[in-house]
Amino acid sequence: MYILFYICIIGVIGILPLYALSLEHTKLDNKYGTEKGKKIGSIYGLISGWGFFIFWFGTWLAPQPKFTVPFLQVPTLFSIPLLNLIIALPPIILAFWFGLVGVKETGLETAETHRAKEIIDDGIYSIVRHPQYLGGLFGHIGFSILFSALYSLIFFPFMIFIVYLISKKEEIELIKEFGDDYEKYKNNVPMLFPRIKKNR
Repeated sequence: MYILFYICIIGVIGILPLYALSLEHTKLDNKYGTEKGKKIGSIYGLISGWGFFIFWFGTWLAPQPKFTVPFLQVPTLFSIPLLNLIIALPPIILAFWFGLVGVKETGLETAETHRAKEIIDDGIYSIVRHPQYLGGLFGHIGFSILFSALYSLIFFPFMIFIVYLISKKEEIELIKEFGDDYEKYKNNVPMLFPRIKKNR
């Protein structure tokens, strides 16, 4: 009955091997030569990156059971309960902020092709190592609440796991490319969730 949602889940999982392959720049360069390897990696990156996010968005938007709070009747705006809108807005705003600032600081080409030219360790990248994925997680929560998407909300812990696996794979490849410099950056900046600084 909710076939589109299941297709999106299968899409998110099914595209992961291609996503992982798009990150293996050294392997692709060794196999095809630097120039051809870069082109092939870029194609893999574009297909898997956009595919991953399209399927991920699909999990929020696909028809699925709606969750409601039975004892709380609230007015609606365009069939969205106003309470859902109020609760969903902060994570959605954070999602766009982390996503857009992350892309701005790395450049669209790096975001699309998954091929970093340098280690960026200032701005948003001094707070978390993967701001775009953090933005995606905020978006998942926000849009699931906004659209009362029950299955999408249930899927959230699994999505955290998938994002962790992708982030881990990216970092394995970044260490191969940048060595100790990336290790040092990794030790100083958290992967996904910003540290709460204590005042002394």
